[in-house]
Amino acid sequence: MHIFVTGGAGYIGSICSEELINAGHRVTIFDNLSEGHRAAVDTRAAFIKGDLQNRKEIFAAMKEAKPDAIMHFAANALVGESMTNPSKYFRNNVFGALNLLDAAVETGVKKFIFSSTCATYGSPDKVPMDERLPQKPINPYGQSKLMFEQILQWYDKIHGVIHVNLRYFNAAGASAQFGEDHRIETHLIPNILKVALGQKEKAEIYGNKYATPDGTCIRDFIHIQDLAAAHMLALGREASVSYNLGSGEGFSVRQVVDIARKVTGHPIPVVVMDPRPGDPPRLVASSHKITSELGWRPKYPRLQPIIESAWAWHQKHPNGYGD
Repeated sequence: MHIFVTGGAGYIGSICSEELINAGHRVTIFDNLSEGHRAAVDTRAAFIKGDLQNRKEIFAAMKEAKPDAIMHFAANALVGESMTNPSKYFRNNVFGALNLLDAAVETGVKKFIFSSTCATYGSPDKVPMDERLPQKPINPYGQSKLMFEQILQWYDKIHGVIHVNLRYFNAAGASAQFGEDHRIETHLIPNILKVALGQKEKAEIYGNKYATPDGTCIRDFIHIQDLAAAHMLALGREASVSYNLGSGEGFSVRQVVDIARKVTGHPIPVVVMDPRPGDPPRLVASSHKITSELGWRPKYPRLQPIIESAWAWHQKHPNGYGD
């Protein structure tokens, strides 16, 4: 198939593009490089620089590419920033995505794989979290993703656009070629590894008095290549659906630090900070639905191999992509 990948110069989009090409698909990447990196674009993919908020640019790109399906990764994804600048999140994550969806209708593309998030659930009523939980986002980031999921429902009913919403938990790890390099890094594992690389003095733990065994938040981590595998399986769906994507295992922040110490051989000192507003104590996925319906099985269900892959990439690229 020919897949049109938005945000293909970003962390998740770059590795999903790589895996798509490795599997024999043709890929066109559309990215404005505001968050992504030109060096993260697979050299085997076609690349179009453009902005989803520019309706003319995305319509022209889609008409040129004429893809069979869309994988939509391009989005702003900083929860804290969404609380101070909600306009940015609704403009990019909703208005920009709507331009893409309209371009899909205009060019006859009927398959749309959407990079959504567990943030659409807000603070869960129970864990592990399955798709039957009510979606009650507690920040504009999660709200923007939920709004677009709802728009997709109407475009299926009215225009026949089959969509798969993939609600991620915490993507982590790297392929041999591509890894995680955000201009503003908020994710736990790369920030811990910065300490081992000598780029930070200490790793921050936000809160240590949660109702968890060691007092720190528990999160579910999924290897980026397992995430990519789920996207490829989603291309085979012939009806719209939503799936949670995680390993189903929860690890506390302290456990993540301990495993990173073992992997890197570095002591990785930590400092306890005030808890961040709105951080739920536990976020763990139930991926039973995608496992039973699509046969998805994580190849890397344990955290240590995930961190090992991230550490290998960061050692080779201590300054990320260098742009």
